[in-house]
Amino acid sequence: MAAGGSGNGLYDYLYKRFFEQRDSHEGYPFQQAPGGSAPTRMVTFPDKLRWWTWDRWRRRKQILAERDRFQQDILQIKRPGQSK
Repeated sequence: MAAGGSGNGLYDYLYKRFFEQRDSHEGYPFQQAPGGSAPTRMVTFPDKLRWWTWDRWRRRKQILAERDRFQQDILQIKRPGQSK
């Protein structure tokens, strides 16, 4: 362990493991994590966004509605017994 450490801290075991493996360490563990099976959600629009677009408020409203629906889906996962 590093000098000055008492060994009684909350994360001392993590620091100890890091110092033991620092010469052979090749990256963070989450870099080898498997990819998810769910694709990212996308909001599609009938026409391309241009700088002169007048319906930006509609686009923003649609994006926020999709975000809120996605959040409700996540909350529904946490509470599987309840219906939407």
